[in-house]
Amino acid sequence: MGERSALLEGLRAYRLIAGMWVRSSMTYRTSFVVTVFGNLAVTGLDFVGILLMFSQVDSLGGWSLPEIAFLYGLSVTAFGIADLVLGSMDVLGSRIRDGSFDILLVRPAPVLAQVGADLFALRRLGRITQGTVVLGWALVSVDVDWSAPKVLLVPIMVVSGAAIFSAVFVAGAAFQIVAQDASEVQNAFTYGGTTLLQYPPTVFGKDLVRGVTFMLPLAFVNWVPAAYVLGRPYPIALPQWTAFASPLVAVACCVLAGLVWRVGLRSYRSTGS
Repeated sequence: MGERSALLEGLRAYRLIAGMWVRSSMTYRTSFVVTVFGNLAVTGLDFVGILLMFSQVDSLGGWSLPEIAFLYGLSVTAFGIADLVLGSMDVLGSRIRDGSFDILLVRPAPVLAQVGADLFALRRLGRITQGTVVLGWALVSVDVDWSAPKVLLVPIMVVSGAAIFSAVFVAGAAFQIVAQDASEVQNAFTYGGTTLLQYPPTVFGKDLVRGVTFMLPLAFVNWVPAAYVLGRPYPIALPQWTAFASPLVAVACCVLAGLVWRVGLRSYRSTGS
């Protein structure tokens, strides 16, 4: 009962803080619209790079353009949702350095909710929009014999992937508390992770694929379930049921990230400023 009450309190605090930032961003609507489209254009350059690559080759690691667009759309959309919800956690290090993190600790609201909603930016919808458009094109272009399980896996991958990336954001923020910043380390696993997943696993060495599958299980955002949907063999031998394991992996990652966050918060020592 206490855990449920704390969760509801955190969600309420997050909603109030995020709403404040949304109202602030809507004060200048033209600027907001321009920023969203600018964000969409900048994130779209990644896929433009892939299109330019395919102007010179017919496949990449044995995967066609629609298949890679499928990976790209899943990765960018899932990451975009996590980035919208918790993307501001990478500024935690600056709060620790300037001492403003101490203010969050004395407020009557869960610290995680305050950090997650801090600087909430609707402009990040541009990334989600761009990823969704590419995913939609991939779904109608890819050569797949669609079945009910495969159709069901697409939204499951997006939701589970967003949860996995969210867990990485939280765990990275906890590491920043211990390391007194290190935001670039966090970005290597968040922004770097989504870039990695935009390409097929066949272009990477097996040691890297094993690490992304078993150590930091980003492969369950799209690589593993997408291999099942597209009928592609995964570079590492896995049971077929693992294609449907993304929700379980997401839950495990979120629980582990929550524990790591608590440990990091308890180890915090004020800068004194």
